[in-house]
Formats: sequence, C-alpha cells, structure tokens
Amino acid sequence: LWEPSMQTLVLVAITVLLAILIGIPLGIACGLSSRFEGFLMPILDTLQIMPSFAYLPIVTLFFLIGPPSGIVASLIYAVPPTIRLTSVGIRQVASASVEAAESLGATSRQVLRDVQLPMSRRTRVVGINQTVMAALSMITIAALVATPGLGQSVLGALQILDIGGALNGGLAIVVMAIVLDRVISAASN
Repeated sequence: LWEPSMQTLVLVAITVLLAILIGIPLGIACGLSSRFEGFLMPILDTLQIMPSFAYLPIVTLFFLIGPPSGIVASLIYAVPPTIRLTSVGIRQVASASVEAAESLGATSRQVLRDVQLPMSRRTRVVGINQTVMAALSMITIAALVATPGLGQSVLGALQILDIGGALNGGLAIVVMAIVLDRVISAASN
C-alpha cells in the first residue's frame, strides 16, 4: 500500500496547503470584522453540515472525474475548520494585550502581526489539524470519482467483497491520520 499511501499523502498535502492559503486570511477577516463573520458563518455551517457525498457530483460537473475533483471537493469540505478556528483564536486574544500594544503606538496591522497572530497560534494549529483530518477523510471518499490513493484500495476491495483488503486499506488510512495528527501537534510545539 506504499504507492496509494503516498498518493493520498500528496493529495492531502495539496488540499491542506490550499485550505491554509484560503482559510487563514478569511479567518483573520472574520476575527477582525463581526459583519464579515456574520456573512461567512452561515456559508461555513452549510459546508460543514452538507453530507460529504453531496460535494462529489457537483464538483465533477466542473472538474470532471479524477484528482482535481477530489482535491476541490476535499478543499470545500476541509477549509471551514481553518476559517472558524482562526477567527476564534483572533477573537480570544486578551483585550488587555491588544490595548497595551495600541497604547504603545502600534498600528492595527502591527497589533495583528505582533500580538493577535502569535497569541492565537495554538487555536490556529487545532484548526489546521482538523483541516488535515477532514481532507484525509474526503480524499478517501473521493475515490468514488476516481481520485487515486488509499480510497481506491478500499473501494476496489469492497467492490469484490475482499474484506481483508478493505481492512488493510482502512488501517493504512487510520495510521496515516494518527501520524499526521502527531506530526502537526509536534510541529506546533
């Protein structure tokens, strides 16, 4: 299962990188603007509540069958935790810290860069961790639209009723999830 594992890892890495590039700026904007948060949160609620299988047919209409559809569907499914937890982290920074920085003459951009972002790092890392887990789960499901990886191993084994083969693929996914979780947790420290 080495090759499908590496395919899954690459697809998850691409998805998570895109989710971070999109999610952290949107999360910062939500954390700084209640109005923007009020606009974006119902959209994020919808994205998180909608069943993951529902993304696949819609995405395949635009990106056809294959890895791009899997990445886009995973991105849509995985970006909300990054946005939400970045916003929560920014909002949970102690107001005394922000006031102290402002009283010393810091601009709002400096307060964000030097106070709010460093103090919200732990919460953002939790959001990234949740994004990785959501991306891994959706990339696995995206095997239904011919996305390569461990999902194909599980799906192929289930189609021929090879329970042992499906279990092997499933265990490889679980091991990958555990390793990614530990690596992200260690990197945050």
